[in-house]
Amino acid sequence: MQKAASFQDASDDLRELANVPLAPSYLQKLSLRIGQEWKDLHDAEVQAFRDGGLPPGAVATAKVAVVMVDGGRVQMRQDQAGRGVRARHWRESKVACLLTLLSKVHAIDPRPEPPQKFLDRSEAARLAAEVKSRGRGAAARAKPEAARPSGTRRRQRADRPKKLVRTVLASLACSEEFGWQVAAEVERRGLGGMERKGYICDGQKYNWSIYEMHLQPWGFVPILDFIHLLGYLYGAAQAAQGKGTEVAWQCYERWLRWAWSGRARALREELRAASARCGPPPPDCAEEDPRKVLAEAVSYVSNNEKRMDYPHYRRLGLPISSAAVESTIKQLNRRVKGSEKFWVSGGAEAMLQLRAAYLSEDDRAGRYGAMPRPRYRAVGEKRINKTL
Repeated sequence: MQKAASFQDASDDLRELANVPLAPSYLQKLSLRIGQEWKDLHDAEVQAFRDGGLPPGAVATAKVAVVMVDGGRVQMRQDQAGRGVRARHWRESKVACLLTLLSKVHAIDPRPEPPQKFLDRSEAARLAAEVKSRGRGAAARAKPEAARPSGTRRRQRADRPKKLVRTVLASLACSEEFGWQVAAEVERRGLGGMERKGYICDGQKYNWSIYEMHLQPWGFVPILDFIHLLGYLYGAAQAAQGKGTEVAWQCYERWLRWAWSGRARALREELRAASARCGPPPPDCAEEDPRKVLAEAVSYVSNNEKRMDYPHYRRLGLPISSAAVESTIKQLNRRVKGSEKFWVSGGAEAMLQLRAAYLSEDDRAGRYGAMPRPRYRAVGEKRINKTL
């Protein structure tokens, strides 16, 4: 039921595959009720952590842990307004992936040259456009992402860190509250005691506020997501040298190689020089104005320069991309995001909790489901007892 894209799809699946006729409205009430119960359990664990009473996590056999944080979008409507959509708006959801990995420490950089896809003109343009769409308003992000060119396949490299266990957090909570959720999950899983630890996200300020308050004391290494950086460098090169020109491509390739090799200072200085030649952006200029594009790239690199030592991260066997959390957001979006899906706040939060539990690979959904819960009607006389 939780893998279906809607309550109607879940109802159709149950009728067709299990011969269980349950109306979509009943499944909605049941899902939101259980989701709220699971949210209450999770909130109790977070409060126990804040009070210093969360039981120690199990001793993990892995040596590498990574925390990745990013934001999704949920389309909301006015609470307690009856049927129909009123006051529609977009709201950001916070999502975190906590991974244990299997990887090796290297004496030298195991991959001194950037991946070929970053140096492929069409693929670089696609990646930059995808990053740019994430940075726009919510309405723009609701559009389908650019399709990957046909015939391309992901190949697992021998030196790539291998995922062992993933757990997922998802919530509409503010960044301060979500930070406590992340910290409690790190404690519950015992990730703070790992030999090598990384925290990976884009340059959003709240992401790094979470890191500084909760993850830095544990010794997590801060890493700026390389794909987001690529998007800024590609756009800046086009702005500095002319969109679509050969000189712009050569400029992007040079800046990308500098970033890949950890030459953040040289990259920052050349971006500043290019921005100075173009001039400061006026307050009312368009998003595509080259002056604004360059100024934003300078700010992005300057603010994150200390998180761009990519050769060091690769030697530690840590990933440099937050692709895992972005993939998780797509899985969450399949259930909560759509042009005709409008949620009230309680319903969206409950469904995010359900999806996060089922996407976690620690049998969280099984543990929550096995806990004693009150027996009461969902709809119809004793209907809920017959379905559990």
